[in-house]
Amino acid sequence: MSKILVLTEKPSVARDIAKVLGCTQNSSGCIEGPRYVVTWALGHLVTLADPDVYNMKYKTWNLEDLPMLPKKMELVVIKETSRQFGIVRSLLHRKDIDGLIIATDAGREGELVARWIIEKAGFQKPIRRLWISSQTDKAIKEGFQNLKPSKAYDNLYDSAQSRAEADWLIGLNVTRALTCKYNAQLSAGRVQTPTLAMIVARENEIRKFVPKDYWTVEATLKGFRALWQDKKTGQARLFDKSRADGIVSKVLGQTASVIEVSRDPKKELPPLAYDLTELQRDANNKYGYSAKKTLSLMQSLYERHKLVTYPRTDSRYITDDIVPTLTERLKAISIGPYMKPVQGLLKNPLNITKRLVDNSKVTDHHAIIPTEQYVDLSTLNSDERHIYDLIVKRFIAVLGSAFEYEQTTVKIEASGELFTARGRMIKSPGWKSIYEGDMDDDDEEGFDENRRQSLPPVIKGSQEAILSVRAINGKTAPPKRFTEATLLSAMEHPGKYMDNKALREVIEGTSGLGTPATRADIIEKLFDTFYVERHGKEIVPTSKGIQLIELVPPDLKSPELTAKWEQKLSAISKGQDDARAFIAKMKEYAESLVGTVISSSHVYKHENVTREKCEQCGKYLLEVNGKRGKMLICPDRECGFRKNISQASNARCPECHKKMEIRGEGDDRSFYCSCGYREKLSVFKKRKSETVSKRDVHQFLRNQNADTPINSALAEALAKLKNQK
Repeated sequence: MSKILVLTEKPSVARDIAKVLGCTQNSSGCIEGPRYVVTWALGHLVTLADPDVYNMKYKTWNLEDLPMLPKKMELVVIKETSRQFGIVRSLLHRKDIDGLIIATDAGREGELVARWIIEKAGFQKPIRRLWISSQTDKAIKEGFQNLKPSKAYDNLYDSAQSRAEADWLIGLNVTRALTCKYNAQLSAGRVQTPTLAMIVARENEIRKFVPKDYWTVEATLKGFRALWQDKKTGQARLFDKSRADGIVSKVLGQTASVIEVSRDPKKELPPLAYDLTELQRDANNKYGYSAKKTLSLMQSLYERHKLVTYPRTDSRYITDDIVPTLTERLKAISIGPYMKPVQGLLKNPLNITKRLVDNSKVTDHHAIIPTEQYVDLSTLNSDERHIYDLIVKRFIAVLGSAFEYEQTTVKIEASGELFTARGRMIKSPGWKSIYEGDMDDDDEEGFDENRRQSLPPVIKGSQEAILSVRAINGKTAPPKRFTEATLLSAMEHPGKYMDNKALREVIEGTSGLGTPATRADIIEKLFDTFYVERHGKEIVPTSKGIQLIELVPPDLKSPELTAKWEQKLSAISKGQDDARAFIAKMKEYAESLVGTVISSSHVYKHENVTREKCEQCGKYLLEVNGKRGKMLICPDRECGFRKNISQASNARCPECHKKMEIRGEGDDRSFYCSCGYREKLSVFKKRKSETVSKRDVHQFLRNQNADTPINSALAEALAKLKNQK
């Protein structure tokens, strides 16, 4: 009896689909049933070949060999996952397999994963496509009832392949040019580099900023406070202290006249549902999670727990076909802290508007919402619980009513000077009730402290005594450094960093720099290559990162390149443009960029050179701040030597209770605290063993010793650039 092979992207997805299809026989690399065989990739099993596959001379990096422009891009099996590829290939060529269903992630990258495997394996039999947005049994069953021919996604594949080949041509050529030209471990890419450029530009603004003193004048009356305002400009800030002091003297002890009282009803509509980027922003702001960690937690909630829909989405809307399922989804989350608000929603017809349902604003996947899977909160760890809580509350909020309040503004005049007081009275908490009083929103400049005060009843024309008045000193502040939350926003909406209006509109109509699925990796790459560092939540460029932006060709610093690419790739995905013509242009562009780097007169200087020599090649090592502490790395791209100096730890100082760091090697390692406390590793083990088990101590130390893959040899790291966006 003939069977159909189902190719998924991950083993966990394969198990879910196998269960629905009645496949129960576990074999090496697949799960088999009467009608179907389900197998999986491990992400990419096949990738674009390294340069030396085309010519052995590329094993050595030389400026004179650039640019590298293969006539035809070759595919190779990834060494680390070659065993699974062999299994998939053998299954594809099994005599009883008469067709294939692609069940990789429903998106551009998922299509690429499957098609490259199919091409490399030489599969020629009929192919169909499964396209689903959640991993529940119901969604899988419905998806298999609505399979589409693979040809329907040929244009999407062409777009994905064009993106990958263009990234190879630009990324590898410019990276080799920079590295050889300046004899330093430098890399560039169409998304990585403009993202770094935004961080560097912000840092330059901060460094050039000169703070100025300003004053605001606040008057206290019976029951409320009011801020002085300039009658002509409406500004509340004064940059002349003598004028501020003059206003204080002028109105102190005077009686003010109420010249205007306005009460305006206001409404705040429910927020839009989550896409991945918005969720990553909120998780960073509230819990300090990195974008990568949030995505990892989302993948767990999606694949393992089946509690949320597909995470890698850039849409904040759902489609019409999802609407009939909303009631069931609400019932599934009607537990614990969500029971009361959900029951409130279910009492009446749901609030379905264009702010939630809009087919035209959904491409591959709809917004992130809970599934119909009933939840047991006890099965989630604390981090998963945090992310799930954000998603559920946002889902409830989206379906809620408007937040309604009355905005009251009182204007008073004393001795010819104008003062304004604002306050509000909540009429209906609406959707904000789910957030239990966490109702912060953006305040207008100058009214931050007084906007939400409760104003007493005042009547136009009445007289109010000024009880006190004071001038409050402040300083203008520079722009804030990026956090991961604000950097994600800038990557999503990079238009303000572009001069070209037409291209600005193009990129604002796309996903921006990168995609929701790739932004987390792009940010992590900037840390891993030591272009940026974390200072608390702030992202600060290193000297290496700042210099790189000076060295790269101007085109690569701007989001315009991505805008142009996305314009073309979008047209290719719709069958409106030719992929071959696009790649031909990319080859010309790569040649131009390499020429720009070679002809540059810039100089690169290592500013973190130590006097300690590399144990392998003898060059002076560089001191860098890695993700887990300070380390020494070799500047030679061929060497790749590194050594830890210190590691951050979760161990608390017994005196001041701050986190300590670990210094030294082997048995000579010691814990150091900023307060001056020192403790040998042996003493730490003894002290801890008195309060916790030896197993816990060893587990802690294993975690500290676990190497994070930081700054591997550049030659190895750059082999992965072909997958970079």
